[in-house]
Amino acid sequence: MTSGPPQVTSPITPHSGPTDPQELEAFLDAFFTSQMKELHIPGAVFILVKDGEVFFAKGYGYANLEKRTPVIPDKTIFRVGSVSKLFTATAVMQLYERKQLNLEDDVNKYLKLFQLEDKYPQPVTFANLLTHTAGFDEHFIGQHAKRISQVMPLGQYLATRMPPRTMPPGQVISYNDHAMSLAGYLVEEISEIPFAQHIDENIFQPLGMNRSSFQQPPPIPLLPDIAVGYRCKAGTYLLYPYDYLNTTPIAGAISTATDIARFMMAHLQLGRYGDSRILDESTAREMHRQHFTHHPRLRGRAYGFSEWFENGRRAIFHDGGMPGFNCRLFLLPDQNLGFFVACNSNTVQLARKLTSHFLDHYYPVQERTGSPQPSADFRSRARHFTGYYRYTVCSRHTIEKISTLLSQVRVAHKDRTLSVGSGRYVEVEPLLFQRVDDEDYVAFREDELGRVTHMFIGTGAYEKLPRYETKSFQLILLGFFVIVFLSTCIDALLSGMRLLSLHLPDLSRLLAVFISALNLAFLAGLALLFTRIDPWEFTYGKPPVLTALLVIPVVTAVLTIGLPILTVLAWLEGYWSTIARLHYSLTTVTALAFVPFLRYWKLLGLRSCRIRKAAQPQVAGKQSEIYIRP
Repeated sequence: MTSGPPQVTSPITPHSGPTDPQELEAFLDAFFTSQMKELHIPGAVFILVKDGEVFFAKGYGYANLEKRTPVIPDKTIFRVGSVSKLFTATAVMQLYERKQLNLEDDVNKYLKLFQLEDKYPQPVTFANLLTHTAGFDEHFIGQHAKRISQVMPLGQYLATRMPPRTMPPGQVISYNDHAMSLAGYLVEEISEIPFAQHIDENIFQPLGMNRSSFQQPPPIPLLPDIAVGYRCKAGTYLLYPYDYLNTTPIAGAISTATDIARFMMAHLQLGRYGDSRILDESTAREMHRQHFTHHPRLRGRAYGFSEWFENGRRAIFHDGGMPGFNCRLFLLPDQNLGFFVACNSNTVQLARKLTSHFLDHYYPVQERTGSPQPSADFRSRARHFTGYYRYTVCSRHTIEKISTLLSQVRVAHKDRTLSVGSGRYVEVEPLLFQRVDDEDYVAFREDELGRVTHMFIGTGAYEKLPRYETKSFQLILLGFFVIVFLSTCIDALLSGMRLLSLHLPDLSRLLAVFISALNLAFLAGLALLFTRIDPWEFTYGKPPVLTALLVIPVVTAVLTIGLPILTVLAWLEGYWSTIARLHYSLTTVTALAFVPFLRYWKLLGLRSCRIRKAAQPQVAGKQSEIYIRP
């Protein structure tokens, strides 16, 4: 995939988009047959619309393995995950069109139950919410619920769980579920209609999407046809029970492929489907155009949609994922064509591979001739860009921060080029690099002092990390902790330490061993938990085993207070040999350093949101303003 804006392309041969449904079917059959087997996908559906009509639709595999229920495009209902955000964004644009809101307004103007904290000079606007540039932190724990009785009203959930603002709005794209949930809540507040009802009355019903819903639980007539979500583990398919959301506007929709086709055709025809219209032409054009990008050569965000550039074509799209489901809605406005693909599996690879295969097959371009050449003097500037960068879509204030170790990207210097992931990039202009083997771009941003602060790939933003926050430094530090704690425990075993002695020297050593053993048990338990548990489990809240594990650092932190005192006594009283006292001192220093390490990664104790009521907001009504603090 190339991330630059579409350029004038060479003549497109042999196809200029699909023209024969039978040829398309042959192409898709070959693709789905191979990929569903390779990716362990039970069932999938594909539908393509062109020039205001359904051009082709077909189901593959099974919606329910146990019952051997086949996937049928106009019958099988899929959970579409974050494709739901497109309905939410469309609803916001409908209110904008009716002049019930201004996209550049401070959203606090419309909030009654709570207010966003006034942290930066720039307010959070509707435009920020729709382009994911609001600057919120991200929290995933607690977004879902296993039972409908556990679901909180949307306003109450956001009032108590809205993440803090961590970046000025309008600076970077940082995809954020809570921002779009807030957009959905504002639709509810402004229209004075429950969100699910608003979408049904203003989008689903006008488009005849009678097998689609945001209701929780789903309408009874739809229940028998909802596909079962699966994950494959060691060759066995494990099903996901149907769950519910506290953040309904961002992932709560269910729909069939043929219903989604109506929504796609409405957007491709600038708001019109048949005799119905959900948006005016001008509003639809405004929704589809680019509103934010980190660099002119990179993909950007429209309102709700993200941009995609490949083979000289501009598309707008959105992906969606839920436990056991994944899908993509992909539109080529200039071709008046779009497709939707969904499967009842966690894999994201099906939609990504299909997109590239489809574009290469139907919209091929001649091979690009030549490649950018590295400048001779780049070596002297390379260190300016090298280092570790962290994806901005992360939590900085909860235990979820630990996952940022997995989202770091290393930028290195090699042969007058930059190595980013698996690609090599050549400088083509200040702060812009092009991949040597295609037209993919990476851009950087500097601060007022000329220091690189961010790297941008596609629509993703990555912040440059100081050395102490990098994955390599943190893993070395963690390894040091483990070695010291382990050596303390091994030394106790080898020396035959008397566990039941009441003498102070033995009690001192016993305390150090106890703290070291507990810290090792905590780290081992944490590693085991994160490698064994399904990541989706965290969306329901902290697993009980994690809550139990988090008690250990509290205990060891309290006990560690005694180690410095006992260390001083050991030196004053001459306990043990000099080497033994040095080792005990090392254990003490390590245990003390381990406490801020745990605190930095939000692993010290059970953290929760604190709600502070402030003065009366400047809105109608008597409700108090609520500020959310981490």
